[in-house]
Amino acid sequence: MQAWRVHRNGEPGEVMRLEETGRPVPGEGQVLLEVLAANVNFPDALLCRGQYQVRPPLPFTPGVEICGRTADGRRVLATPALPHGGFAEYTLADAAALLPAPDGLDDAEASALHIGYQTGWFGLHRRAHLKSGETLLVHAAAGGVGSAAVQLGKAAGATVIGVVGGPEKAKAAAELGCDLVIDRHTEDIVAAVKEATGGRGADVVYDPVGGDAYAKSVKCVAFEGRVIVVGFASGVVPAPALNHALLKNYSVLGLHWGLYNTKDPAAVRACHDELTRLAAEGVVRPLVSERVGLAGAAAAVQRVADGASTGRITVLPRGAAR
Repeated sequence: MQAWRVHRNGEPGEVMRLEETGRPVPGEGQVLLEVLAANVNFPDALLCRGQYQVRPPLPFTPGVEICGRTADGRRVLATPALPHGGFAEYTLADAAALLPAPDGLDDAEASALHIGYQTGWFGLHRRAHLKSGETLLVHAAAGGVGSAAVQLGKAAGATVIGVVGGPEKAKAAAELGCDLVIDRHTEDIVAAVKEATGGRGADVVYDPVGGDAYAKSVKCVAFEGRVIVVGFASGVVPAPALNHALLKNYSVLGLHWGLYNTKDPAAVRACHDELTRLAAEGVVRPLVSERVGLAGAAAAVQRVADGASTGRITVLPRGAAR
């Protein structure tokens, strides 16, 4: 089979190599899956760089989120068992963690209704307890993670303010349903949020960026607001000033979705049921901006690493790019 493999750490476009290799052999509790679609995530870039919290042995195949097919023909969602990631024709996954792919979504869309949407749901509902009528501020609102949070925020009845970088991403965020879109390249985020909320600020902030985005967030978070720290796509991990949190009465909440797979797998399955319902009702639908063949995977991961993508890029190992 063909698989992308990383033999040394570095930038995805430089270190990912498409090779012929044997199919992986399932271990205890694992299943072999035919990869129908593999969603590109920022952690794939971090894996290539050797900067992710999990460091699989070299060589490894990146690709942390797929829609696949089991030997008995079931279409499922899975997080591949590294080092056998999803940018390949076949991968391995834990049998107990497989989730049924929603019938109303094609393979590319289904592959994207997993990590990003689960992260958004757990962040907004389990951690921040977002309420209808509250104001939600989403950074990187046109990206894969942010776009999921925008849709889930609207589904919860929140007023959603999206922060993006550039006019193309601003258009995408508006089409996703943002009530207000702020272009960080040309607008003052803090001033715009305060003006839109009558000086109150955002009740909940969803931050997958870190760095300057976090610094701006705590300047425009509301009294008893909640800042959800999801990731650090900027490459800068902020150091919160706890005296500032004390003075303004806001909370800083961490969200590592992967922990729920081991700490509370039943909650993950319940969340998937809810996401499947929302997808069936047309309330949420992953924004798949590009579909590429297996040969285009390395370039796609590099575009995500560079922040040059909108929504999700999905790799289709057995289908023509479309």
